[in-house]
Amino acid sequence: MRLLSDTDADISLAAQSLKAGGLVAFPTETVYGLGADAFNPSAVARIFEAKKRPYFDPLIIHIAGTASLERIACLSTLDATVLKKIEILTDRLWPGPLTLILPKSSLIPDIATSGLKSLALRFPAHPVARKLISLSTGAVAAPSANRFGCLSPTRAAHVREQLEDGVDFIIDGGRTGLGLESTILDLCSGPPRILRPGGCAREAIEELIGRVEVSPTPGTADPSAAESEAFPPRPSAPGLLKSHYAPRTPLAVYAKPEMIAAPPEAGAACLFFDGASRDAWLARYSPLPAPCPVYTLSETGDTLEAAAVLFDMLHSLDHLSLKAIRAELAPEVKLGPAINDRLIRAAAR
Repeated sequence: MRLLSDTDADISLAAQSLKAGGLVAFPTETVYGLGADAFNPSAVARIFEAKKRPYFDPLIIHIAGTASLERIACLSTLDATVLKKIEILTDRLWPGPLTLILPKSSLIPDIATSGLKSLALRFPAHPVARKLISLSTGAVAAPSANRFGCLSPTRAAHVREQLEDGVDFIIDGGRTGLGLESTILDLCSGPPRILRPGGCAREAIEELIGRVEVSPTPGTADPSAAESEAFPPRPSAPGLLKSHYAPRTPLAVYAKPEMIAAPPEAGAACLFFDGASRDAWLARYSPLPAPCPVYTLSETGDTLEAAAVLFDMLHSLDHLSLKAIRAELAPEVKLGPAINDRLIRAAAR
């Protein structure tokens, strides 16, 4: 593993490695991705091996511009209404944290899509990611650069800690800005449906193409119907497994009233969504037993700010040798559903 800077020379070196079948971890505006040439089945297989990722969990294909869209996705099978929605979304929300599920071209090997006839496609906004992809083969398969099921990386150090020698190069572009993975929107299986909430808010999508359906996060649709499997067969997109994004420390999630009412416990950290919840809890229970770290995602309750630091704070808490992390759920507006999706999956061990 070699750490690179985000200079043109180092990005060019990393691109040459991708062309030769290498693995490169690189920053995007969401989290760090672990990239391989999307057209090279052997290189893509290395992603699954490095992450210890099951082969039934498909990858996201990253492109460097909309000109690659028709070469990688088979758009001829879609009707005019869907094509118009794709045109609007890619024109207004690309580059950015929106992944589209579309019929796949035969150019993309089946291993990248776990045998599905559809693919997950994204045009990232981060300048390093775009330059790297454009200098390589124009399409890079890249899930998050972490061990499968573990916390997503928002810094190069997180990649080094989790993947050790499984990567050829890491491009250090500093902490990622958005801090949460992309929203995944299915456009080829009936009405538009958000399969995974992420960095592109539902409101922004519906403003452009009208109402979209939303798949529930496991464990939220019907609490009385317990799910027996953390690994359902053939997920239709990345990031949909019941247990995912988890720290090593056991994590539990609480709605705001439950969080404020829960008494402190030595060795258990509290991760509040906003300053108001934290202050109400402290007013009730101070002084706190030691150790009982208290973290807050956003003083003002801003979901964009909270999303940007979520994984960073969970990484920090995971290094404190605590017995538990208690996390408050966010309001279900803007990026709140994406924050809650990550927390609920992280808590589902």
